[in-house]
Amino acid sequence: MAKRIALVTGGTGGIGTAICQRLCQEGHQVIATYSSAAKKDVALQWQAEQKELGFVVEVVCMNVSSFESCAEAAELIRSEYGNVSILVNNAGITRDGVMKKMGHDKWDAVLSTNLDSVFYVTKQFLDQMIDANYGRIVNVSSINAQKGQFGQVNYSAAKAGIHGFTKALAQEVARKGITVNTISPGYVATSMVMAIDQSVRDQIIAQIPVGRLAEPAEIARAIAFLTAEEAGFMTGSNLAINGGQHMC
Repeated sequence: MAKRIALVTGGTGGIGTAICQRLCQEGHQVIATYSSAAKKDVALQWQAEQKELGFVVEVVCMNVSSFESCAEAAELIRSEYGNVSILVNNAGITRDGVMKKMGHDKWDAVLSTNLDSVFYVTKQFLDQMIDANYGRIVNVSSINAQKGQFGQVNYSAAKAGIHGFTKALAQEVARKGITVNTISPGYVATSMVMAIDQSVRDQIIAQIPVGRLAEPAEIARAIAFLTAEEAGFMTGSNLAINGGQHMC
């Protein structure tokens, strides 16, 4: 397998870390993004921690909710590292609240970071993938895009939009050696989820047929499968990884 450059947005987060580690194990040169200059020190500390674990990951500042920031970061990546062949659109946020009480600020923030970003980032690297006649794009959606979730009209809408984006783009670039797929994780044992009160976590787990949360490495394994050279016949598809919580 050729060593390729892989970009993971939101790569310093819980699931993002596991994705970066797995893609390193697959032999790729991995670049993780962080969202702002204010978080540079945190990103560098994360990078050092990964290096101690044996994972060499570059870090680049990219505000995925800004087209201009994405363009600037993409130019930096091309000049310093080369062309990106594997893109994982993983960055995302939540701003929960019922529709009755949700202001447009929470709607705009989630749609911009979770959905607009998929266009903003992918746009920067698609032409070079077309020219190379090769690319692997994986967009991280959610179980809540498929079944909806109380208090998450913004998040569910954004993540559902990713499915439409993926299916349409997959058709456009299918003959260019580029695959475009989604994964839809359920509840994953990240630090954020583990910080939830135990009683609430127990209620969540009770709804999952396999009886546990997913490990971040299990999500990363699906990413590794979809980004492999051997996965060239799988495009426009979605892998649901939710322990049987939602089946469709």
